[in-house]
Amino acid sequence: MRFPRRRREPVEVNLTPLIDVVFLLLIFFMVSTTFETRQALELTLPESVSGVATEPSPVTLVVSAEGVYRLAGRELAPGSLGAALAAEAQQAREHGLVVEADAQARHADVVRALDQAGLQGIRRVRIATTESSPSDSSPRPTETP
Repeated sequence: MRFPRRRREPVEVNLTPLIDVVFLLLIFFMVSTTFETRQALELTLPESVSGVATEPSPVTLVVSAEGVYRLAGRELAPGSLGAALAAEAQQAREHGLVVEADAQARHADVVRALDQAGLQGIRRVRIATTESSPSDSSPRPTETP
């Protein structure tokens, strides 16, 4: 006896659902990605070829390689930096603040100084650098605005 065979449909992979899932994942990652502006300062310390020599600012904050701060001729510990900057804040707001950081100073010490200046409302902060010149053996102090 002969049984009728059922015809099988050819096996094929339907790519439409796969493409839909890929597009949904793409949309999900595009929407869930946060686009925030960085709140950090991008600095290159301590040399500058294009710096312009200027007169020293009335308020100069020095950051040594050991993490000691010097403001208005006196040495400060990191904890007393805020109070010392508050005393000089009015003059620094008018004339600006120059941060002279040693080339070997830790980045955290410089950022702490910039953060304390921002808390005091000092917006005109410049980083002092030395001009690097291959023909000149003695670098001149310059400021990068």
